[in-house]
Amino acid sequence: MSLPDPAFWRGKRVLLTGHTGFKGSWLTLWLHRLGATVAGLSLPPATVPSLFESARVAEVCTLSRMVDIRDRAATAAVIREFQPEIVLHMAAQPLVRASYREPVDTFATNVQGTVHVLDALRGLSGVQVAVMITTDKVYRNREWERPYTEDDTLGGADPYSASKAACEIVIDAYRDSFLRAQGVRLASARAGNVIGGGDWSEDRLIPDAVRAWQRGQVLEIRRPGAVRPWQHVLDPLAGYLLLAEAMWHRTAAEEAYNFGPLQDDAATVRAVIEKAREVVGDAQVHYHPQLQGPHEAGLLLLESAKARSQLGYRSRLGLAEGVRRTLHWYRAQTDGADARMLCEQDIQEYAALP
Repeated sequence: MSLPDPAFWRGKRVLLTGHTGFKGSWLTLWLHRLGATVAGLSLPPATVPSLFESARVAEVCTLSRMVDIRDRAATAAVIREFQPEIVLHMAAQPLVRASYREPVDTFATNVQGTVHVLDALRGLSGVQVAVMITTDKVYRNREWERPYTEDDTLGGADPYSASKAACEIVIDAYRDSFLRAQGVRLASARAGNVIGGGDWSEDRLIPDAVRAWQRGQVLEIRRPGAVRPWQHVLDPLAGYLLLAEAMWHRTAAEEAYNFGPLQDDAATVRAVIEKAREVVGDAQVHYHPQLQGPHEAGLLLLESAKARSQLGYRSRLGLAEGVRRTLHWYRAQTDGADARMLCEQDIQEYAALP
């Protein structure tokens, strides 16, 4: 697999929205390691603790601004102040269950916020590439046993999925109406469920497991049979960086790309938890026999053949190894290891994999 090229990223001016989030914090640290000049635009961290704070991510940013992307003027002001060459848009309301509680805010952040970011690029000299990160949940899920490809129909039964599917339409419209003529290469990236150290979000499998087991509690699992394309956080982040490089060099189409694991690593929630228990040891779990909570898709698989063929992308960490690295990160951090050091070690080891 190709890896992000330090020679390419060195000195590049990169704007990352959502840099205070879990994936955003990892990506900011990686971009800094690659030599990029990074500016971050985001809300303050949504969790306590947060990887952003514990890994001191703001220290590696040339500019770190707490801005709500629903604020059009403030978003445009930061983007125009920094004058990026590359934009990576990750800021979002990322949780399905939260979208049921706050559907209006979810649509406002995910759809209108994306509009604000894209609109701020209009007429902006210097910007060359923009990668807009959406999700694997943009597809109208028919519970197929085959993986979804980039040409499948978009849709969403829950507010989160629907908002991200709408983002894809917005991205296409801005590309065709404004940004292509301006010379900006624009693509979207759709990734599966990610795991990795430093995620303390609510209603996410591994963070819920870590919280429960650290307190000596029984982990309650509401949908043990749900199948997802799990992957370690560094795999999709590598894909986003490879896509930005390829578009810069005009070797990749300005389209949507899936970034998911090999099909053998798509697994049930139960399978992931059992792999986690193998790492942790004495950990208790209760699998609910009936579905709990609002609707969520039971089966979701992702096909990444396009990214493999056009970008040289492939998942480098299998499910078992990804779970092992994730649980070891949490254990080491609980034992007093520095969060920044743990992330940088994971990134270094990832780059050294065959």
